[in-house]
Amino acid sequence: MDYITVKEAAQKWGVSTRRVQILCAQDRVKGAYRFGRSWMIPQKAVLPNAYRTEEEKMPMPRRSPFLDMTNLYNKAGGAEECAEMLINRPEAHALFEAQLAYRRGEIDKVYDRARYFLSTHSGFYAILGGGMLLALCAIWRGDTALWHEAKRHICEAPCQTKEEREIISLSLAIINSSIYYDNKDYPEWFQIGNFEALPADSHPAAKVFYVKYLYMAAYAIASGQSSFEGVQGLALMKLIPNTIEPLISQAVVDGTVIPEIYLRMSCAVAYHNSGEREKAIRHIDKAIALALPDRLYGILAEYIRHFNGLLEERILLTDESAMAQINVLYEKYRHGWAKLSGQVRNKQIATNLTPREHEVAKLKTFGFKPKQIGDMLYLSESMVRYLITQIANKAGCSEDDFSEII
Repeated sequence: MDYITVKEAAQKWGVSTRRVQILCAQDRVKGAYRFGRSWMIPQKAVLPNAYRTEEEKMPMPRRSPFLDMTNLYNKAGGAEECAEMLINRPEAHALFEAQLAYRRGEIDKVYDRARYFLSTHSGFYAILGGGMLLALCAIWRGDTALWHEAKRHICEAPCQTKEEREIISLSLAIINSSIYYDNKDYPEWFQIGNFEALPADSHPAAKVFYVKYLYMAAYAIASGQSSFEGVQGLALMKLIPNTIEPLISQAVVDGTVIPEIYLRMSCAVAYHNSGEREKAIRHIDKAIALALPDRLYGILAEYIRHFNGLLEERILLTDESAMAQINVLYEKYRHGWAKLSGQVRNKQIATNLTPREHEVAKLKTFGFKPKQIGDMLYLSESMVRYLITQIANKAGCSEDDFSEII
């Protein structure tokens, strides 16, 4: 989409630059957004009427706080086309562009657009979406105050039905689990995969978060932090792909690009943790093919730490310049997450582990012995023992408990 400056818009519409600035600040110019101290205005935007029109009050085109996870965005490389389609729905357009910016790792832009919803009398899904975006910004920035503020905004979303209250409950659980890395706050109906409490438009996003919920359960069991009768070690982790594979197929049929990327990456993580490299690569490569056309580097950056170099290896085969940008985003994300999670949980979280050290720590947490880890990573047993000592020294923790640092 092409944009013009305030001065250019003023000349085009025959009004003063001050008038254009006021209209933008009042959210009267469709699709305009703040960039630093200036406003960027869609080239096709028109001078708004003196009063709000019914068109501007149109509800969200989908009943979901995650518009980008619905079938509005239904093909790789189609993000800008989708944004253009929403240009006459100001709230939906701003929400979609903010979510797209997040998937790209453009966190400052996300922050500005999230403030749009929280400073105007927006509807339920717009305010909820804005609150969720603020929470995501807080993670990348390592900002505890912003994270708490985001949760407050989510709680204050103007819900009027039981269905909307359930969505708020789920949203808060998602935010909490992203920092505490546990699944205790999820509603009971969600824990068994029952999405009947949610509108159909919210199901694609719910599937993504449900898979993350299952992964946290499998991780807790594999690392010994939780127990479930009859389930030990990586047993649940190895079964997770059996749940995710059908969901991926459904995402393909539904034409929901963002959920498909997240589901494929989550499935790849489960395969990778279970030692099934080729199956992991199959999903990684397909996720990369979906993400790169629209520069969805932020999504890929979030998953770097799970693969011990495998994700970087596959991206480099496709686009070296993209990998350079993704690495920058990854450093920003991991430091922000560690800072925020550490402050909220009152723990020191290590951010100085190498990819190899991180992988060793994970495998040891999953119960593998040094000899087994060495066989899996093509290292000698003595080297694995040395790395375990290095990890403990770097993280300032016991060699018997790496669960908090991976």
